[in-house]
Amino acid sequence: MENFAASVRQAEIALRDLFEPTPLQKNDHLSAKYGAEIWLKREDLTPVRSYKLRGAFNAMRKVANGAQGHFVCASAGNHAQGMAFACRHFGAKGTIFMPVTTPKQKIDKTRIFGGGAVQIVLTGDYFDQTLAAAQEFSREHGATFLSPFDDHDIIEGQATVGLEMLEQLGAAPDIVVLPVGGGGLSAGVTRLLQELSPETRPEFAEPEGGSSLLAALQAGEPVTLPAVDNFVDGAAVARIGALPFAQLGQFGPEQVHLAPEDRICATMLEMLNIEGIVLEPAGALAVDVLRDIPDLAGKRVVCICSGGNFDFERLPEVKERSQRFSGLKRYFILRMPQRPGALRDFLQLLGPDDDIARFEYLKKSARNFGSILIGIETISPENLDRLRERLEGAGIGYRDITRDPVLAEFLI
Repeated sequence: MENFAASVRQAEIALRDLFEPTPLQKNDHLSAKYGAEIWLKREDLTPVRSYKLRGAFNAMRKVANGAQGHFVCASAGNHAQGMAFACRHFGAKGTIFMPVTTPKQKIDKTRIFGGGAVQIVLTGDYFDQTLAAAQEFSREHGATFLSPFDDHDIIEGQATVGLEMLEQLGAAPDIVVLPVGGGGLSAGVTRLLQELSPETRPEFAEPEGGSSLLAALQAGEPVTLPAVDNFVDGAAVARIGALPFAQLGQFGPEQVHLAPEDRICATMLEMLNIEGIVLEPAGALAVDVLRDIPDLAGKRVVCICSGGNFDFERLPEVKERSQRFSGLKRYFILRMPQRPGALRDFLQLLGPDDDIARFEYLKKSARNFGSILIGIETISPENLDRLRERLEGAGIGYRDITRDPVLAEFLI
């Protein structure tokens, strides 16, 4: 069997035609927070703001060196951008299938990176539909289909992240935290570490609403999740890749840490406001799960920040979800008597730091009570706990719908 580290080194050498190694930066804020030596591998600083360019470039260079080929992929964003950039570099033709629901920012950036080399086809409300269309197109046109993660050359290309990290650090890290979507990055890096730094312990981060690696480890084989939360669109994969799992199946479920989507939002804002680092939800996964990793204190830890393709039109949603996770914002349905002065009485119950962020009320005729949808934000979670106590003391009926999966979706 070919030495994997040697082939990864060749891929890294070739990759220098596109960009220099991404920075490996010690982060003082996180180091102090966790009592460890925390380093960030900044894959958000590649030319396409994610590591996906590595795998796409490596796979394409092995197909007649990429020149004059026709490549096809299905991607919600980062893999598409990586392939588009590589197509322009090689002078190859690319056809990129993207779900209709893909954020406009990622579609526009894909067009920019590909220049005149790529055509974008928007099809399918769900990624499975997009993938099927791309594969059928590839067969019909005799084109080369580039899987985002289930491909040996893609995995080899992603492993260059780990090689750069080891060379930059100049020593073996104790822990490497790897975000997991389809598994290409984590499979490549862990295989490389086993050859070059076997003492390094990998830990994995998955979104809570897309835990395909954890499900596969528990079942002993890849399984398809019945539902996926697409908020972490760079890592929300319903089924781990077969090739990645062949490498990752040796690890234990206890090494996989699930990041709640609302908590990821809080981490994104923390990194933006304190460090000035823009991370997409998938890019924040490794940083987010640091709090869940045992025996972190005193260790040298590298977090792979996998991408920074964040559409700032989503910032209000991220702030909203962060506040809800932190307990600084709650939504209630109040049952209020329909009499003059009832609203004034309620307002007297609010604390000095409680602010009404949303208010909806429609008076119902011939009824003694009406319902109010109200959103309240504050500066400390304890303030909202005290408000609930005052509501109960005043005999005002309420229902906290902040985390109600049905009502929150339709009303908030």
